[in-house]
Amino acid sequence: MRKRRFPVILIGLAVAGWLASCSVVQKGADILAESGKISESDRQSIVKTSETLRSTFADITEEEEYYIGRSVAALILSHYPVYENEALTSYINTIGQAVVFSSARPEIYAGYHFLILDTDEVNAMAAPGGFIFVSKGLLRRCANEEMLAAVLAHEVGHVCAKHGLQSIKKSRLIDAFRLIGTEAAQRYGPDELAQLTSIFEGVLGDIVEKLIERGYDRKFEHEADSMAITCAASTGYAPQGLSGFLETMIGDSSAVSEKGWFRTHPSPEDRLEKIKKDPASLKALPGEEPVRTKRFQQSLAGLM
Repeated sequence: MRKRRFPVILIGLAVAGWLASCSVVQKGADILAESGKISESDRQSIVKTSETLRSTFADITEEEEYYIGRSVAALILSHYPVYENEALTSYINTIGQAVVFSSARPEIYAGYHFLILDTDEVNAMAAPGGFIFVSKGLLRRCANEEMLAAVLAHEVGHVCAKHGLQSIKKSRLIDAFRLIGTEAAQRYGPDELAQLTSIFEGVLGDIVEKLIERGYDRKFEHEADSMAITCAASTGYAPQGLSGFLETMIGDSSAVSEKGWFRTHPSPEDRLEKIKKDPASLKALPGEEPVRTKRFQQSLAGLM
């Protein structure tokens, strides 16, 4: 009877592994083994099966997301240099953190980090784990703090929705989790380490390609736009900041060469059409504050 019962128990715990963590499955398997309902070998099989399920269904943990994002950020910085301006960087982080507080994920593993890229290319990118980049060219395009907050809220939206992680090819994710879940790190040999390195490089390549080369799917961009409007308004900014910024992009000559923002984002006309109804659905509509615009102008006065 035990052998007949085992597949049912295994399937039940396997489904639980989809809905809960591997630690819960392991605890359940331990209890069954201690009660004599399954053997030690059966217990080990259940735990290994739950670990394999993680490769198919479970989310990447926040800690894993952070380390993936940190590596993606390093690759982005190999394409663009950092703009060294401590005062302006502090200002960008102040606005960014204010927006983060009103976002769908205000707390993540190591917090959010905002950095300015030293390029005249108009661009903004968000790596997993809360690493957000804006270019000097984009900052110059913003006319006030409302626009800046909206752009940062859009990038925060990508992090909240885990759009970067969703660009990882499923096959790569499955291979990585299967390898990680079946062996302890200290037992990895040269072949296993080489395989993990190759998989991890592929994971990073998938994300960087999206951020720099191809851009997110339109549905992701529109989702981030919608989140940005709500988030900015909740922070106290005029929700028209995003539409105002997009209007500055219409007719830009850079669109012809498809550089930076124009290469990785849908057309501003398309995005404006999608978001024009969003502000009307908000209960409270903050307006532009002159004091914030003055602060913005003072902060960007020395932008080279």
